[in-house]
Formats: sequence, C-alpha cells, structure tokens
Amino acid sequence: MTARPSRVPASGVVRPPLPLGWWLLLAAVALAVLSPLLLLLWQSLLNNPFFAPVKTVGVAAYTQVLSDPAFWRAFGNSGVLALAMIFIAVPLGALLAFLVTKTDLPFAKVFEVLLLTPIFVSPIVLGVGFIVSLGPSGFVSAWFKTLFHLDAAPWSVYTLPAIALIAGLTHVPYVYLYVSTTMKNLDASLEEAARLSGAGVWKVMTSVTLPLVRPSLIYSAMLMLLLGFEIFGLPLVLGDARGVDVITTYLYRLTAITGVPAYGPMAVVAMILICMALVIVFMQRALTRTRGSYVSLGSKGYRAERLKLGNLRWPLALVISAYLLYAVVTPMAGVLLRSLVRSWGPGVNLLDALTLANYQAIFNTPDLARSVLNTLVVALVGGAAAVAIYLFVALGIQRAPKGVSRTLDYLAGLPRAVPGLIMGLALFWLFIFVPVLKPIRPTLLSIAIAYTIVWMPYGVRLITAALGQVSRDLEEAARISGATATGAFVRATLPVLRPGLIAAWLLIFMQFVREYSSGVYLLSPGTEVLGAQIVQLWSTGAVDAIAALSSLQIIIIVAVYAIATRIGVRPG
Repeated sequence: MTARPSRVPASGVVRPPLPLGWWLLLAAVALAVLSPLLLLLWQSLLNNPFFAPVKTVGVAAYTQVLSDPAFWRAFGNSGVLALAMIFIAVPLGALLAFLVTKTDLPFAKVFEVLLLTPIFVSPIVLGVGFIVSLGPSGFVSAWFKTLFHLDAAPWSVYTLPAIALIAGLTHVPYVYLYVSTTMKNLDASLEEAARLSGAGVWKVMTSVTLPLVRPSLIYSAMLMLLLGFEIFGLPLVLGDARGVDVITTYLYRLTAITGVPAYGPMAVVAMILICMALVIVFMQRALTRTRGSYVSLGSKGYRAERLKLGNLRWPLALVISAYLLYAVVTPMAGVLLRSLVRSWGPGVNLLDALTLANYQAIFNTPDLARSVLNTLVVALVGGAAAVAIYLFVALGIQRAPKGVSRTLDYLAGLPRAVPGLIMGLALFWLFIFVPVLKPIRPTLLSIAIAYTIVWMPYGVRLITAALGQVSRDLEEAARISGATATGAFVRATLPVLRPGLIAAWLLIFMQFVREYSSGVYLLSPGTEVLGAQIVQLWSTGAVDAIAALSSLQIIIIVAVYAIATRIGVRPG
C-alpha cells in the first residue's frame, strides 16, 4: 500500500502546525468572554430559571418584558440620554480638542488635566456630587438661594432633561480624548497652508482640521450612543427621586418591580442591551471603514505655530473654566465638602459643622473599612495580574497566525459591547450555580475576574500600542545569539516594554478603583469594594458614608492620576 503524499501548498512551503500555546490562549479568552453571555442567552430562552430541575424553552420572558410599559419608558429615556450625549459631548469635545491642541488658549495644559480627570471618576460619584452641590439642599443651591433671597433654586437635577444635560457634559472628556489624540498626530502642514492663505482660526478648524479627524468624530458619536444606553450610575442617583428609569436601572430594579427573582426578564433585558450594543459597535466599525482614513500630507513631524485666538483668548478660557467648574470641579468638591460636615442644609453654618467623624465611622465599620482595603487589593494585585493577562492577549493578536489573531482581537474587544452591570450579573450566576466556580464567589477573585473581563478591550489596546512601539529586531538578535523564543522576549523585549507596562498598570489601577457596575451583583460580606458599596448604600440614604467613601475614591484616583501624568502617561 503506497503512502499518501502530504499536501504541500502551491508555494512549496509546508506550514508548521499551530503551537499549542496559541490554542490554549484562544480557548481561555473565549471561555472567559463567551460563557457569561451564552448563559444569559440560554436563560432568556427558558420559562424557568436555568438551574431549576424542570425547565422548558420558550419566549415567555421576552413577552413579559416587551409588554411592560415600564420597559418602554426606560428604553425611551435611554434613547433621550444617548442622543443628548451625542449632540452635547461630540461638538463640545471636538471644539475643546481643537482649542487645547491647536491654538494659543491660555492654561491649555491645566485645562487638559481637568478635562481628562472625569474619565477616572466613577459616574455614580459624580452623580452624588451633583446632588450634594446642586440638589435642592445642595451647597451651591443654598448659597444661590441666600444670595438672591429665593425659596428654591431655579433648577433641578432630578428631571430627565437635567440628567441628559449632565450626562452630555460629563462625557465630553471621552470625546476630547479620542479627537485630541488624533489632532496631535496630524501633520499640520495643511493647517499652516490654510492659515498662510488667509484663513482665520475658525475657517481652519471647520475646513481643514475637523474633516481630517472625521473618523474620530464618527467613532466618538457611536461611542456616545453606546454609552448612552449603558449608563447606570448617573441615572441611578439622579433619577431616583422622580422615578426616572433608564434601561440599566430598570434591569437593576427588575426583581423589586416584579416582586420575585426575575431570572428570565433580567436575561431578556440583558440580551436586548447586548444586541443593541453589538449593532452600535458594528455601525461604528462600518462607518469608520467606509469613510476611510484621512492623512495629512507634508513634512514628517512638522508642527505649525499655534493658531492665534486674538481677542477671544480670555473669553474662551473663561467659558471653558465655567464648564469645568460646573461639570468637574463642583461635583467633586461637593462630595469632598459633604464628607467633612456633620450635616448640611438651610441654616447650617458649614464652619461649625466641620468634622472628620464621617471618615472615622468608615474605618470603624467593618464592611465599609473592608471596601477601602479590598479596592486597593483588587486594583494593585488584580490590576497587575490583569496587565499580565492583557499582555498575553496582545501578543496573540500581534504574533499568532492570522486566523487566531483575528479571533482573539474580536473576542478581546467584545466586552466593550457588554455593560459592566450585565457582565457582573452573568458572572454572578456562573459563580453561584456552576459547582466548580462556587468557591470563587465569596472571594475577591470573583471581583478581580469581573473587572479583568470588563476592562479587557481597554487594557489590551494599551498593551498592543506599547508592543507596537518595540522593534522585533531586538528579539531577532537574541534568537541569532541562541536564545529561545521565550527567552528572547523576556531578555530583549520585556525590559524595553517595562515602561509601557507600568503605564498600563497605572491606568488599569484607576479604572479598577472607579469600577462599580460589574461588582454590584458580586457584592457580598468580605468582597465589598468602593463602587459597588456606594451603589448599595444609596438605597439606604446613608449620605454621610456615601460622601466619605466617594471622597476616598476620588483621593485615591487623583493621587495615582497625578503620578501617571507626572511620568507622561495618557489615558488612551
């Protein structure tokens, strides 16, 4: 019997088999990302909880949710927030990016630091800050009423339009980050040519700069649409007083609304959100791909002189200062001030009410004290472990064969389309009802796993960018000298990559400290973390404890952010 000849490609080159390590990496990432989502899909198609002895496939849960008027009200409110975020955040973010990066705006560096700060502050903390500063009994409201002899402040932070305005203004930094990064990388020769041809600063912006960064603007608009449907913290605290629900808070309150554990309806709402997010991400990719990339031609590295704003320099600086005062400084300062007083409201002298008792109460209450310590442990140790995992995934995306690389890329980016609240819910069910995972549930490992999965797109992008700046020539030289592939990476590439890994860890640390939604369902005695603890306390009305915990979160983030900016680290 003659042996069958081996198949040889037309090129005559026999490709080596795919190393086992790439298969294991792909399987691990797929298991971590897909298993929670598949569980949600399975539960949404069952008429009973997935762990029940008797269960049947059906669409009763979909019928229950889609026939509920409260769901459609929440869905409509989410749509209002999403549109408001697009029409507020995108124009303002693009304008601020142009003014800070391209013009002689005064205090541009200070403005940039303040603009980027809210990216690392938990939205629920900002929501609490708006209440204690601009709410009916807030500090600013009280001062305004006293100054103008009014019975009530002429504004409210509890209505849907107010929530939409606040959501739009507090998401300006995300647009600023993406657009300013693109603007800084543009060759400015076309802008300089337009300026020399007599175009004014606004003509340069509208006819040259903004068209060049159009893909970033489209990306930002789609991101705002996505975040508008995923937003949870702000509407949770601001909409609570008037019963203004969005789709995420509807999901969070679903068990209370139905009066029974709503496994099926919760899974249905989760799947609706996931499907919407996937559609938005697909639209985002399709729009940026069809629009193409815009390239500014000219001398490499050329940077034109900053455009002159003339008489508008100081008025614009004043307007930007007012925006930052309202959207960034006031809520953060409000939280800090509220944490330092026994009480506040009409007739209360703040100087007489100053105290550290709120912080003492935090550290004298076991579960609240644990939330601070646990957050630091998860951010320090869990963040470092997450960076190591992201490094392996980034290596797979860059160095694995094309099929594996592309699949890893899509899997690593998939959590971007899954709200943290939903990922936390799915992991909670996995940890509770999958026997092999049950021991993980009451430990901090469950929180660290949730955070690692939720922030995988962000972390992998950071590491991939850092890897892209390291030449493979170093490893090739080490291989020629006799080193193995692993040895060459450890000895040649890793030392050069270390600053990028440290920068990534600092950024992941801040995101782990601010994270709150994915830990809401995983919160249990012993696994308390700051963000989820604040959400739980909100329903009890413990404003003193909420303000103190929020302040500690702000202090930790600002301290690490100061270190990061000092060494030149940017959020993205």
